[in-house]
Amino acid sequence: MNRSSVAFRSALAAALLLAVPSASWAQAPAPAPAQGQPGNLQPATREAQALPSLAPLVDSVKSAVVNVDVQARGGGGARGMEDNPLFDRFFGGGAGGRGGREQLRQGAGSGFIIEPTGIVLTNNHVVEDAVSITVRLDDGRSFSASVVGRDPLTDVAVVKIKDKVEGLPTVKLGDSDGLRVGDWVVAIGNPFGLASSVSLGIVSARARDIGAGPYDEFLQTDAAINPGNSGGPLFNMRGEVVGINTAIVGGGTGIGFAVPSNLVKALVPQLEKDGSVTRAWLGVGIQDLTRDLSSALKLPVTEGAILTQVNPGSPAAKAGLKSDDVVTAIDGQTVTSSGQLTRTVALKRPGSTSTLTVFREGKKQDVKVMLGTRPDLEGVAARKQQGDDSQESSRRVGVSLQNLDARTAQQAGFNERQGALITDVIPGSPADRAQLEPGMLVVEANRKPVNNADDLAKAIRAAPAGSTLLLRVASPGGGRLLRALRMP
Repeated sequence: MNRSSVAFRSALAAALLLAVPSASWAQAPAPAPAQGQPGNLQPATREAQALPSLAPLVDSVKSAVVNVDVQARGGGGARGMEDNPLFDRFFGGGAGGRGGREQLRQGAGSGFIIEPTGIVLTNNHVVEDAVSITVRLDDGRSFSASVVGRDPLTDVAVVKIKDKVEGLPTVKLGDSDGLRVGDWVVAIGNPFGLASSVSLGIVSARARDIGAGPYDEFLQTDAAINPGNSGGPLFNMRGEVVGINTAIVGGGTGIGFAVPSNLVKALVPQLEKDGSVTRAWLGVGIQDLTRDLSSALKLPVTEGAILTQVNPGSPAAKAGLKSDDVVTAIDGQTVTSSGQLTRTVALKRPGSTSTLTVFREGKKQDVKVMLGTRPDLEGVAARKQQGDDSQESSRRVGVSLQNLDARTAQQAGFNERQGALITDVIPGSPADRAQLEPGMLVVEANRKPVNNADDLAKAIRAAPAGSTLLLRVASPGGGRLLRALRMP
């Protein structure tokens, strides 16, 4: 489903989270005046002292809020972050480096634990292209972690602590639909590396479309957002997470955005199981119905989604939908905008049948559509299927691998026809320190043949931390060398 979006880079400095200047929410009550003595406090002071402290709420949840420290490839990053002046401060420097190859960038984001076995939620842009992830708890403990699943379109990611842990502190996802504009919210995170920083604000607006992607439905809050807060929780007054803090408007305006918890709850099961999100799809272009367009189309309604294009062969085309049809409901749920239709369809199951209420040439009718599967335009699922084990293992030591095909072998002058071809080495990584270089072909690992990239990935994965993997590598022309790869 196609929809025009506001240019995110120019409008927002996205990706870093909430943290208002630490102003005291409520002073500790002053000692009461001695009995029989009149109080000398001004009325306004007495009212301030009567305000409740948020300290009990913060104490009950902050142990489940974590810092997420990341080493990632320099070329990656958040959607719309490339031109963001805060980007370098967030990730500790940009790309570049020797020979025009990527440098590792350091990142510091936030997250929160939702399962006692170490399942952590954060932003996709915090962990995208990560080579290594470290989760640091409020009590000082640190754990290595890996990405379980991520969804670039909503900027949500699930991370799991690699060590076997139990009984970690957790927080629960609340009902973001129950929030009202004006409700108090609390953000906890890691702004500028200041761990467990707390800020307070209100819900300023709901269902904001900021042009970040086709499924925008952000909560807007005036709780302060700073670099390092990305991925941290936004709590309601019951200590439930109602949003994942994600983006800010540039210029220090105090306008921040969070992914609503109800959307997150719908995605987490898929991310944990499959590593990516599969969405239903209509195959249409859409835009909002306005009063002027309603008048021009002679419609009795003023809210809905106009189908501006029906893709040939798409589920919409097979159902008989046409350009200029106006969708006002799906399965009985009112549709007030193109964005709402996009989000509603996306959360349905591919292959299921939905009933669209449409107006065509002023007449209302119901159309049944068997929903298709949205194409994986971002390639997340495709990369997952290409071999997560291979990718994770190679990332462990900082190399990119591929199988050696006959054409490459001939062009490069290799005598061998099998092996794991090194296509990239991250500067400063264990592979770099072992003097591995792009173009080398690994043919043995610990004296066992390496026939393809998966063989080497399995050897890397099986090697204990601190051990050394003996590699035999071939160079174009038939030369053989030994390399000692120390496992991090």
